[in-house]
Amino acid sequence: MVEMSPLRRRMIEDMTVRNLSPATQRSYVHAISKFSRHFKRSPDRLGLEDVRAYQVHLVSKGISWPGLNQTVCALRFFYGVTLGHGEIPERIPYAREPRTLPVVLSADEVVRFLEAVPSLKTRTALTAAYAARLRASEAVGLRIGDIDSRRMVIRVEHGKGGKDRYVMLSAQLLRILRTYWRLARPKEWLFPGRDDSGPIDVQVLYSACRSAAAAAGLGKRVTVHTLRHSFATHLLENGTDIRIIQVLLGHNNLSSTARYTRVSAGLIRKTESPLDRLPLEVVPPG
Repeated sequence: MVEMSPLRRRMIEDMTVRNLSPATQRSYVHAISKFSRHFKRSPDRLGLEDVRAYQVHLVSKGISWPGLNQTVCALRFFYGVTLGHGEIPERIPYAREPRTLPVVLSADEVVRFLEAVPSLKTRTALTAAYAARLRASEAVGLRIGDIDSRRMVIRVEHGKGGKDRYVMLSAQLLRILRTYWRLARPKEWLFPGRDDSGPIDVQVLYSACRSAAAAAGLGKRVTVHTLRHSFATHLLENGTDIRIIQVLLGHNNLSSTARYTRVSAGLIRKTESPLDRLPLEVVPPG
């Protein structure tokens, strides 16, 4: 086993003290490790100009803006907290988020997509992700005890920002989970990995999404987050108040939720044009 360096241990301790989720910790450590390997030097010997050069390198390689910003978060934490250089983080810029609309599946496409997943465990996990608007890490991290059928809620531990929260448990999802439990008999983790000692790897869900989208002939890039976007859009189209959707999605700002009003085809179709109220004659009087 390779011994952990004191610097990495210190960073992990810093993240643990601040209650960063295990997924975030892994992401940050991985990002700093790649940064160090790029320059073949210990990261504490690299400065702001090296950070800038690394960002330019990542952009030239076509990194996505979420991927770049994740690296920025790791670098800002490493320099600001672990190294104690408080003046550096603010000088490491985030990438500006492109004004793109999220991919959304129609209700029929959600059914086709889920039915194209051949594995019972993976299909149930993705169904739960859609029905309870869970992130991939939240879906795979569910335990049997998180399902509260009496109160019809699901407890999500260590969600985004390390926060615990409750999400809705629909009657349909409860029936699906009970059928899955009778067939699979999971013990502690709702969706266990191969040896039952831990949850299924999140990469399994990512891979299943790619395969199912192709098998269903959707012609769209579908991810677990696509199901989350679809959930919000479908609620909006069904008349759910946007402030309720904000709470369900765990958004701090209503502006984050409002983006779904721009992708809801149902709302667009239901919106009456001002023209419809005008007594306008198409054919001019002769």
